[in-house]
Amino acid sequence: MTDIEKDLASKNYTADNIQVLEGLEAVRKRPAMYIGDVNVRGLHHLVYEVVDNSIDEALAGYCTKIEVTIHPDNSITVTDNGRGIPVDFHEKEKKSALEVVMTLLHAGGKFDKDSYKVSGGLHGVGVSVVNALSSKLKVTVQRGGKTHQQEYSCGKPDYSIKIIEDTSNTGTTTTFKPDDSIFMVKQYDYAILSSRLRELAFLNKGITLVIFDEREKDDDGNFITDTFFSKEGLPDFIEYLDATREKLIPEPISMEGERNGIPMEIAMQYNTSFSENLHSYVNNINTHEGGTHLAGFRRALTRTLKSYAEKSGMLAKLKFDISGDDFREGLTSIISVKVQEPQFEGQTKTKLGNSEVMGVVDQLVSELLTYYLEEHPKEAKTIVNKVILAATARHAARKARELVQRKNILSGSGLPGKLADCSEKDPSLCEIYLVEGDSAGGTAKQGRDRRYQAILPLRGKILNVEKAMQYKIFESEEIKNMFTALGVTIGTEEDSKALNLEKLRYHKIIIMTDADVDGSHIATLILTFFFRYMKELIENGNVFIATPPLYLIKKGSSEKYCWSEEERVSVVKEFSSNGKETGIHIQRYKGLGEMNAEQLWDTTMNPEFRTLRMVTIENGTEADRIFSMLMGDEVPPRREFIEKNAKYANIDA
Repeated sequence: MTDIEKDLASKNYTADNIQVLEGLEAVRKRPAMYIGDVNVRGLHHLVYEVVDNSIDEALAGYCTKIEVTIHPDNSITVTDNGRGIPVDFHEKEKKSALEVVMTLLHAGGKFDKDSYKVSGGLHGVGVSVVNALSSKLKVTVQRGGKTHQQEYSCGKPDYSIKIIEDTSNTGTTTTFKPDDSIFMVKQYDYAILSSRLRELAFLNKGITLVIFDEREKDDDGNFITDTFFSKEGLPDFIEYLDATREKLIPEPISMEGERNGIPMEIAMQYNTSFSENLHSYVNNINTHEGGTHLAGFRRALTRTLKSYAEKSGMLAKLKFDISGDDFREGLTSIISVKVQEPQFEGQTKTKLGNSEVMGVVDQLVSELLTYYLEEHPKEAKTIVNKVILAATARHAARKARELVQRKNILSGSGLPGKLADCSEKDPSLCEIYLVEGDSAGGTAKQGRDRRYQAILPLRGKILNVEKAMQYKIFESEEIKNMFTALGVTIGTEEDSKALNLEKLRYHKIIIMTDADVDGSHIATLILTFFFRYMKELIENGNVFIATPPLYLIKKGSSEKYCWSEEERVSVVKEFSSNGKETGIHIQRYKGLGEMNAEQLWDTTMNPEFRTLRMVTIENGTEADRIFSMLMGDEVPPRREFIEKNAKYANIDA
C-alpha cells in the first residue's frame, strides 16, 4: 500500500462518506443503458458490479478474500471480508447508508476521495442497478460487532435494515436473483465468471478470489470450484498468457511505480510469435480500445528500444527504417493504471482519454526499461535482433501487399474469381458466406438468395496465421481472396493492421463449414485470422458462424432436422411407436455437400429459420491465450484442452 493509500485508509468510513448523485428511476425500464444489454454480457455484468465493490475494499487495504457462488437456481452470492458497507443513518437521505447504496444510482463511498483513492467500479453503474434488475436481493453486513440484514424486491426494500445477531467478523455478503422477466438469458456461464475472477486476481496481487458452482459436481462429488491468487501480479499474468508460446527472454520484464498520484504496473515478454498482444487496464477495466496509457507505453517502448539499438550499433547494416510495429511484434504486454477520475471515450466507452496519463506512463517506462536494458545486455541483444527480424519481414510484407493491391487495380473490380457476389449494393443489407470447399460452395450458390447473399468458397485449410510471418499471410491466395472480397484495405506501412471498415462490402460475414473435425479446424483457422488481423470486424459484430443441422430424421412422410444430440434423442422418441424405432431413418450430416440446395437454404441460410451465432470477444486476454494454445506449436496444452472440452462438441470423425 502506498503512503497516500495508508493515509486515506486511516480516515473514518461512515455514512457521511456516502454521496448521492442521482436516483434509480429508469433502470428497470431501460436496463441496456446501464449494463449494455439484457443478454449474456449484461447478465454477467451484474456479478462484476458486486465484485467491483469488494475489489474497491481490497484496493483500500481492507479485503483479502472474495467468494462468488452460483446457486442451482442461478442466483449469485458474493462474499468479502472487507469493512462492510456502512449501516448508520444517512442524514441527507433519512435512511440507513446501506439502503442508500442499494437503492440510489451512483451512491457509494467511491465518489468520496477520502474513502477510496481509486475505484474499479467507477466505470460501472453500482450495486443499486444490480438490485433494480434482481427479482430478489439480500445483503448481509458484518460491522461494528453486529450482523445487519436487509432484503429487496425489484430494487425496493422489503423491510428496514435489522440486526440479526452479534459477530466478531466484518464483511459484506450479497445474494441476488436476476429478474427473469428482464433477461433473455437465465443461465450463468462458469467459464465467463471464472475467467474474469482470474483476471482480477492477476490485476490485484495478494487477493484470493474463489468461485463455486453448486449446479455441477466433479467425479468426487464436490461442487465445481476454482481459486485464483497471484503473488507477483502482472508477471504471473504474462506467464499465464504466454504459456504456449516460446519465450525469447527467461523472465517477463516487470515495471511498477507511481507518478503524480497515478500508480501503474507493466509487464512484458517477447516470444517467437509474429503477433502483437497488448492488453491495457484502467482501475481493473479492460480498455480494449486503448487510450492515453497505451499510447504512452508504445511511445516510450519505441523510443527507448530504438535509442538502445542505435547506440549498440546493431542497426548499422539495416537498409530501411524501423517502425513502431517492429518493436511490438512477438510482444505480449499488460499495462494497468489506477486513475482517480478516469475519462472514458470510444464506441464502447473503453478508451482512456485522460491526457495527463500519457506523459507519466511514458516517463516511467522509459526510465525503468532503460535500466533493464543496461542491466541485462544479453536479453537486450535478443530483443533487438527480434525487432530487426520483424522489420525485415515487414519490408517483405509491404512488397507483397503492394502486389496484391496492384493486381486489384489492374483487374478492375479486384474481386476474386470464385466469389459469387450479390446484386444488392447497400453493405448493411448484404452478407457473405465463407464456405469450406468448392462442393459446398456450389450447393450454397444454388441455394442462396442472390439479391443479398454472396458466396466465397475457400479451398481446403487456410494458412495458420498464428505461426506465419506477415509476408506469407499476404501471399496466401485464400487470405488475399478474403481481403479483396470484403473490400477492406490491408493497411499501410506505418500501421499494417489498420482496417478501412468504411469500404466493408458486407455487414454480415458468415463462416459456414462442415459439422466434422475438419470443418471445426477450418472454422478455427478463419477465426484466428480474423482475431489477429481483422479484430475490428469481430468487435463491430460483423462475424457470425452458421449452424447447419447435424441430423435429418424421417419416418414415413414426417421429417425433422436436429441441431444437437439431445434433439435427435427427443425426435426419435417422438417418432417411435410403442417404444420401437422400426421405420425411422436417421441421416447424419457431416458435410454441407450432403445437403441439396433447398435443404441448405431451409436449415442454414434462410433468415426466417436459420440460427447464426455472433462471434464476440468477452475477454480479450483469454481469447488471446486460447488462440495461441489452439493454433501454436505447443501440443500438450492443446491436447488437454480438447480432452477437457470434447464433451461439448457435436462432432465425430
